[in-house]
Amino acid sequence: MKKSLAILATAMTMSLALSATTLAATELKWGSCNAETTLREQAMAKAIEEINANAEDIHVTGYYDSTLGGSQDLVEGIQEGLVDFITEGPAQFQTWVPKLGMLEAPYLWQNVDHMINTLNGEYMDTLNEEFQKVGVHILGTLYYGTRQLTTNKPISTVEDLKGMKIRVPETDLYVKMVESWGASATPMNINELYMALQTGTVDGQENPLPTIEAQKFYEVVKYVTLTNHIICPSMFFVNLDVWESLSDHDKEVVQTAVDNAIAWENQAVLDAEASLVTTFEEEYGCTVSEPDDSIREATIAAIQPMVEDWDLIQSYAE
Repeated sequence: MKKSLAILATAMTMSLALSATTLAATELKWGSCNAETTLREQAMAKAIEEINANAEDIHVTGYYDSTLGGSQDLVEGIQEGLVDFITEGPAQFQTWVPKLGMLEAPYLWQNVDHMINTLNGEYMDTLNEEFQKVGVHILGTLYYGTRQLTTNKPISTVEDLKGMKIRVPETDLYVKMVESWGASATPMNINELYMALQTGTVDGQENPLPTIEAQKFYEVVKYVTLTNHIICPSMFFVNLDVWESLSDHDKEVVQTAVDNAIAWENQAVLDAEASLVTTFEEEYGCTVSEPDDSIREATIAAIQPMVEDWDLIQSYAE
């Protein structure tokens, strides 16, 4: 009996200690606009799970599908300290850090490795120097996918796009790209896009194939054009004050979790893209085609002069 009571007492002590630790942990919010089914957001969830399993002084909760607001709400919120971590494309920050817009420039990256190695290497240190001015820190860059075009009619040339309404993220770079096609750019949060495609508010959109599948856009537009126009980075960001407040142990935990999540996501996206063309054709009844060079040529002519570091970024591929 005494032994049983001793075991019970020990268990209660451990439970109380665990509860005290949990209560003492600082609660942090991590926001994203995409659905949790998207591979990028699955990686975010993996990072959060690993952080919560190993951190000493923090606990992170993920908020998906624009629960904490749209893209601009998140990028403003992380600067103001209203949200602690966010998952976003770098171009969303171009108003505050102009260099960020060019990282999603069409045809900037020679291949996925070029983009990943550059943005997780010394160039990231350069960018973080800029981000200090707005109170944000980049934790790492992941491969969001290569963006393709889906529309309500077949597209073979840039002429086919004239007059169409194409949804884009809320950034100037994407607007100018679509305008170079002779189309009308319609900025819109991604959580509004399915209905907009279904009702004809927009005629098409552009996203990586895994995102198109996760958001089920193939249900409402059936033409997929493999424009390969952007090898697209996405980033995990943290509020700079939050980052600097973490203990060395928790900084290491967060960074390791982010690095592990990025490695998982990069491979998952590459694997998904390798098989999705067949899936879209055979399972979802889509028509998949490749356009001529006119879309690429029109895009580069409009965008390349805007990219200040074009030559520098190309040098990282050498």
